[in-house]
Amino acid sequence: MIDFIDEEEKEIIESLNSDSWISDFDDDIKKIYEEYSINTFDFKNKIEVNLTDKDFSNLRLKAIEAGVPYQSLIAMLIHKYNEGKIRLNI
Repeated sequence: MIDFIDEEEKEIIESLNSDSWISDFDDDIKKIYEEYSINTFDFKNKIEVNLTDKDFSNLRLKAIEAGVPYQSLIAMLIHKYNEGKIRLNI
C-alpha cells in the first residue's frame, strides 16, 4: 500500500478492489456512456483550439462535475453537435 495516503483513501481503494461498487445508472444512461467511450478512443484527427482562461477554467470545472477529462467533454460536445443533438444559439 502507498505510504502517503490517509485512512479514508485506503478505505476507498480497498472498496474499489473488493468490487463492492454498483452502478446506479439505468440502461439508457449506460448506453449513452458506452457510446461516449467508443467515440472517445476512435481518434483519427487532433485539433488545437485557443480558449480564454475563463472559458478553459469553466470547461475544466464542468468536466470535473461530469466526472470526465475535459478533452473527453469537448469531444462529446462536438460529437453531439455533429449528430444534431445540440444546436448553436447564435
